[in-house]
Amino acid sequence: MSERIEKAAEYHRQGFNCAQAVVCAYCDLVDLDFRTAFKISEGLGFGMGKLGQTCGAVSGMFLLASMKNSDGNVDAPATKRATYALVNELGQAFKEKNTALTCSELLGGEGKPKLRSCPGCIEDAARIVEEKLFDL
Repeated sequence: MSERIEKAAEYHRQGFNCAQAVVCAYCDLVDLDFRTAFKISEGLGFGMGKLGQTCGAVSGMFLLASMKNSDGNVDAPATKRATYALVNELGQAFKEKNTALTCSELLGGEGKPKLRSCPGCIEDAARIVEEKLFDL
């Protein structure tokens, strides 16, 4: 396990949500300061704030992809299509590994089996970030 994957796992053990753990472990690679990374990813944990929607670790991957890929040109943005494609690639990689992207499916519920734990999702998302975004 890489140092950054372990860092993401440690952040989660310290109480960061899944999105915060992933984003904060890599924020320096997208010129995002730690405190801002922590703040902007806060509402993305637990499936978008307990809604059971997109897994926080997956949302964290998507946030990092946006930060890395966007040209930041507010007057004539030219990178949206490429960023959407990148997000799709990351999401597909996570789904291939875990068969789902939502907390409600990953964590099971109402008679459904648990597919993956939160720590497992964080590790998987961090590994995908390293392989597909940063080539670490």
